[in-house]
Amino acid sequence: MQRPETRTPQTRSIVRLVLAMLLSAVALQAAAMQIDYDEKRAASLRKCDEPLYHGQTVEARACFQALMRATTDPLIQAESAWALGDLRGANELFRQAVAASDSAVLPRVRWGRMFLDAGQNGDALRLFQEALQISPRDVGARLAMARATLEQFNGDLAEQLPALLAENDSLVEAHLIAARAAIEDGKLDEAGKAAQRALALAQQQKRPPLEAQGLLAAIEVIRNRDPREWTEAALRYNPRYGDMFVSLGYFEIIRRRYREADVWLRRAVEVQPESSAAQRELGLNLMRLGNMAEARTHLVKAYEGDPFSTTTVNTLRLLDSLEQFEITRVTQPPLNLQLNKSESAAMLPYVEQLARDSVATFSKHYGYAPTQPITVEIYPNHDDFAVRTAGLPGIGLLGVTFGNVVAMDSPSGRKSGDFHWGSTMWHEMAHVFTLSVTGNRVPRWLSEGLSVYEEWTSGPTPGVAVTPPVLDTFIAGKLLPIARLDEGFLRPSYENQVQISYQQAGLACLFAEQRFGFAKVVEFLRAFNDDPTTAQAIRAVFKVEPEQFDREFDAFMKQRFAAYLADPKRWTELMARAHRLLEARNWAAARDAAQAAIQALPEFTESGSAYEVLATAEHEAGNDAAAIAGLEQWRKAGGWDPATTRQLGALLAAAGNKARAAEVLASVNYSDPLSAAGHDKLGDLLLANGKGGDALREYQVLLALQPLDTAAAQFGLARAYRQTGDTARARRSLLESLDTAPNYRPAQKLLLEMTGDRPP
Repeated sequence: MQRPETRTPQTRSIVRLVLAMLLSAVALQAAAMQIDYDEKRAASLRKCDEPLYHGQTVEARACFQALMRATTDPLIQAESAWALGDLRGANELFRQAVAASDSAVLPRVRWGRMFLDAGQNGDALRLFQEALQISPRDVGARLAMARATLEQFNGDLAEQLPALLAENDSLVEAHLIAARAAIEDGKLDEAGKAAQRALALAQQQKRPPLEAQGLLAAIEVIRNRDPREWTEAALRYNPRYGDMFVSLGYFEIIRRRYREADVWLRRAVEVQPESSAAQRELGLNLMRLGNMAEARTHLVKAYEGDPFSTTTVNTLRLLDSLEQFEITRVTQPPLNLQLNKSESAAMLPYVEQLARDSVATFSKHYGYAPTQPITVEIYPNHDDFAVRTAGLPGIGLLGVTFGNVVAMDSPSGRKSGDFHWGSTMWHEMAHVFTLSVTGNRVPRWLSEGLSVYEEWTSGPTPGVAVTPPVLDTFIAGKLLPIARLDEGFLRPSYENQVQISYQQAGLACLFAEQRFGFAKVVEFLRAFNDDPTTAQAIRAVFKVEPEQFDREFDAFMKQRFAAYLADPKRWTELMARAHRLLEARNWAAARDAAQAAIQALPEFTESGSAYEVLATAEHEAGNDAAAIAGLEQWRKAGGWDPATTRQLGALLAAAGNKARAAEVLASVNYSDPLSAAGHDKLGDLLLANGKGGDALREYQVLLALQPLDTAAAQFGLARAYRQTGDTARARRSLLESLDTAPNYRPAQKLLLEMTGDRPP
């Protein structure tokens, strides 16, 4: 079958119609199995469930088809249509079942379950909420909401599950949800108890033991033990239970062990080759491993079985869009740099330099040299990047690392000042090393924390930039203890906890480096090769209890941020006062308020910072030296806004400090490189400093950005070539300049000067 993007719209419509007609015939094999543990499930449906749960799909299909003909109950018909893969028919039948009674809870819950299975989380939540409004204590609705919370990595299960189990400890699904959540949180003993309880209950209640057996297998895998006892038991019950191996792959993926996941996902396809879910997940994971060709093969198979999966369709479209990219291969260090052709010429010089610098820096920091090429993919379309990261929980919105593959947004996809692509790339390249050094065993908090730490200390915008919400959360006592910090990334319990956890992890690494030394931090990182818990590694390497680490970290925070923590409202009031006085053009008073705000929280460098108020007030008062000092202080603290940085560069150039002005303006290339403004000014400064090679890069980038004044750009290029001794190219660039603007006097003058130059 052709891929969807290769067909005309008319052909796609015909094929989708045909596939919709055929879908009910293949869905039992293609879809993931949904096990209903609810005792309210109709006996007629249970009769059809039995062969399905044992892998007898032909018999199950015949049973559901017969049931569709035999019953007039819209709920039973909806369940049968769902099992047969007729989601459109099931949707309409569920609608009828709900319309039949305003107080109907079960049809809403089951309809929502279908939406949840199809990835339509918003519709699922709406239906679960409606059911709970009708009957707040309904067990089925509460279980459905808990399952949705689990699958979306959003919300706190800590209250939902204990309450359900306190009322009824025999709920199989509640124990299954508890077991899976505990596995994700790394609480394997707790997970094992919950999974064993679910297994015992399932056997007592004559429900399928498959999910419990799959979770027990996952616990063994995470403990680096052979899960054969549980996988073989599940396959005896259902020889076609590929979902179990998809689940094992999932648990490896959320731990960022993509090569290990590949083994299980291939097993899933082997056991159940007709499973679209297995084919899709294998294809997605192969993309994480950089194997695009084989990934396409499995994704096409997934599409053939389930042409309505948005993930599959969008990923196939993404793979086709890669034709618009070009790959630059670097041999030393080994790099594959993949950029869109529309911006490759402008971005490549900076991407390559930053990649080289990061590899050199992190090789030294972590004592590791990459053994295979590191691939860096930069996407100008954020939607393409989102598709590239499909299926990953708790990821950031700017970049992601799959072992030796880094994928990230391009600065072209965002407004200038919203995104520092250089810091994002530095952050992700640090992940390559921390993951590689530990065989991908490093806990999420430590890998993220070290990446943030590297941004602050060695990246293109060094400076410990911390936002007030982190400190307010610290004051409220809501920062997690170090042994549980992973929970803040995987299962946030309050708004913005993921973002706060990033900064907390970075601060924890900063504290550890200052308290124990960076060599000990690296030793701590490497300790995870043996798969300890965070608590065990802290005891083994730092020789303190986790609780002692937390107490010392608490003291570190109180000391470093003492001024803000003493009176948080004062900082807010000072910031408001500084801006208000600036608007009133009261330069002296605005300066004083800004300086006081900086003293209260020097780490705040975001847009509208007190540093910017201070610099503006000093400049307007005619004191450019003080304005420069304020902005230099801002940069040292981690400030990087391109407009403000350009302002500092202009002030430095006007003050005659051309070398420093060039350094400052060059840093803008890591935040706003695709803006034509600034490259010519930087090129002029570099030429004035005798750095013709660097100037050459700036004018080449400027021309790649297709500026309106190409004559001036070609003239700058000619001067750079001349300074590097390439007279022939200098003449050609001058002629290009004059061809565009024959009366361009600077080019005419330089051409006359060059009549005495001899080509090399």
